[in-house]
Amino acid sequence: MKNIFLLIILFPAFAWAQSLPPYQPSAAEEKTAYQQASQLDSIIRGKAYKTTVKPHWQANNKSFWYKNYLKDSTVEYILVDAAKGTKSPAFDHEKIAAALKLSDSKHLPITDLLIEKSSLKFAVKEQWYEYKNGQCTQIKTPLVSTAQTAFRNISRWSFHDDNTASDTSSPNKEWVTSIHNGNVFLKATGATDSVPLTTDGNIDQPYGALQWSPDSRYFVGYRIRPEKIGSIHHLLSSLPEQTRARLDTEEYAQPGDPFTSFEMFIFNPSDKKATKVNTPLYDFLGKPYLRWRKDDSRYFTYEKADRGHQRFRIIEVDAANGNTRDLVDEKTKTFIYESRIFTHYLEATNEIIWSSEKDGWYHLYLIDAIKGTIKNEITKGPYVVRDIDSVDEKKREIWFKASGMNPGEDPYNIHYYRINFDGTQLVSLTKENAQHNLSFSPDRTYYLDTYSRPDLPPVITLHRTTDGRQIMEVETADLHDYFATGIRLPEVFTAKARDGQTDIWGVVCRPRNFDSTRRYPVIENIYAGPQDAFVPKTFMTFSEMQSLAELGFIVVQIDGMGTANRSKAFHDVCWQNLADAGLPDRILWIKALAAKYPYVDTTRVGLYGTSAGGQNAAGALLFHPEFYKAAVSACGCHDNRVDKQWWNEQWMGYPVGPHYAAQSNVINASKLKGKLLLIVGEADNNVPPESTYRVVDALIKANKDFDLLVVPGMGHSDGGPYGRLKKRDFFVKNLLGVTPPDRN
Repeated sequence: MKNIFLLIILFPAFAWAQSLPPYQPSAAEEKTAYQQASQLDSIIRGKAYKTTVKPHWQANNKSFWYKNYLKDSTVEYILVDAAKGTKSPAFDHEKIAAALKLSDSKHLPITDLLIEKSSLKFAVKEQWYEYKNGQCTQIKTPLVSTAQTAFRNISRWSFHDDNTASDTSSPNKEWVTSIHNGNVFLKATGATDSVPLTTDGNIDQPYGALQWSPDSRYFVGYRIRPEKIGSIHHLLSSLPEQTRARLDTEEYAQPGDPFTSFEMFIFNPSDKKATKVNTPLYDFLGKPYLRWRKDDSRYFTYEKADRGHQRFRIIEVDAANGNTRDLVDEKTKTFIYESRIFTHYLEATNEIIWSSEKDGWYHLYLIDAIKGTIKNEITKGPYVVRDIDSVDEKKREIWFKASGMNPGEDPYNIHYYRINFDGTQLVSLTKENAQHNLSFSPDRTYYLDTYSRPDLPPVITLHRTTDGRQIMEVETADLHDYFATGIRLPEVFTAKARDGQTDIWGVVCRPRNFDSTRRYPVIENIYAGPQDAFVPKTFMTFSEMQSLAELGFIVVQIDGMGTANRSKAFHDVCWQNLADAGLPDRILWIKALAAKYPYVDTTRVGLYGTSAGGQNAAGALLFHPEFYKAAVSACGCHDNRVDKQWWNEQWMGYPVGPHYAAQSNVINASKLKGKLLLIVGEADNNVPPESTYRVVDALIKANKDFDLLVVPGMGHSDGGPYGRLKKRDFFVKNLLGVTPPDRN
């Protein structure tokens, strides 16, 4: 009944839309459109002013200067007094030009400034000058007292240590270790004889990667079982000044390939014994990174993400006996996003800050590293912690970025916050409905907030860090000349997902001269890789989407279900399901766009993408040919068994099962309907070219019609300038029905 009611409501709009004639330019009109599209980038370049502020803080941490590029590339230098909330010219531009004997004061080539009470020092092409009493004198590079940084940015530790080299001397210099014939030997410094601590090692499966404890009481080593990584090959056909192609070979692990494993042992120099640690093999992406407890180096911890990405642990090892316990043990039925796990070890208090999506959203937790329990959830609610800016261990505060906390706002917009370790005193540092990017003064007393959206030009404001209070507006983008070119800002558009509840966000680009009484074909710029979200959230002076729209298209970009930066449930749609690519949500979104704007023609929809987007674009014609009619697929990972191990196992899981083949564009190539252009670079070392060639082979065997562009010598790319030109021609021919200009 609900669907019937919806049909009754939408039918008049649908009928109206169908009554509009399609946009169908003549060959001459399209040739003009090509010329306008090719000129667009140069026309708008340099027309948007005051869109950014790069602050150069002075040593007092209370003032900074920056440079504005204005019309005709003229330059002005501005000084901001943050304490007073004022700004003014950093110096008299005409006087400096005169002192430098330059006739042009509007294009001063100054690259650095040092503003002092009695003089001005500045650099021009690495030569420093001092300006005083109307005169410029060359000086040596000054010893600048730089502003001090109070906080350091935090990045998570790596799970893995790829360095398998061994420590040879203990920290106290009393012991020396060595490896002979795959076994561990120990001797006192200065002694001639070494004592074997292992006897079962050999050249094929040696012991190694030894690491001492800070107090020299123990060292850790591993029985290593090496695995050779398989190879991929590239035939470089068109090398200059050579008459033969060259075969290049490199190591490349694919899903299901084995990894070198590490069996952990503890060695005790005092009793010359080796103890096997009571822990599973470390068999995923190298050996573990060890952290010895600062107040008692009898204990160390390491992190372990199991292959298949469904379990993550922080494991503590007792070096005295090899016993272990799990401080953190997280399991999931889908996936844990391994590369986004954040851990920060608070050595002074034996605590760990750890991130998890275990409550359905990406949040931070405080762990008691002695008890192995969660003390409290630091952040909580239906929003996503996006990144950790810094950690203040003395004040017990975390500075972080998050999105989705503000109701009614684009849930992808990044805002900045700080919060106490115990989850109290959440302070928002950004207010406006926009994407924010903060730049702090070195001592964190002040910060600059640059905020914008695709449909909102940038604004830069200065704030006080203690309470977030705005001190002044530093700049607002000047787009007068930019808009004079006729360019339109993209529209931010939302529609419901396949569940009828979740908002799907995207952007819409229209031609500068589009006619709302005509129906325009739609082209989607698709990338559904689950590692992130991809719709732009900030102001863009130029994009390929806008340039492509100039040819007579409505060009859109959408983040469907299965991409990141939303809830865990939203993201889980991709699990063992990359062929889905959020396409059901994307189709509904485009249909909703057409319901609002009758000039959107859903009978002529195409899409293009690169890499995972190449897989998505081709897959759309295989799995949803009722909606998508044309696709340009560049260097696609068309079969997830052929692509790189670390990326595909993260989303498709391990072991490699029949679901890999079921979702392969190669296996499903015979389903092709519509028009397809495949692009591949013969030297692609990201996604092996054979991923595309296998699709080509399957299409030929299925007697399908398609286009193929192989670019000699090119790596992982959309085809470069020529590939982008062919993409335009392809859509003009197959969606507009117009013959592209003859360039021969």
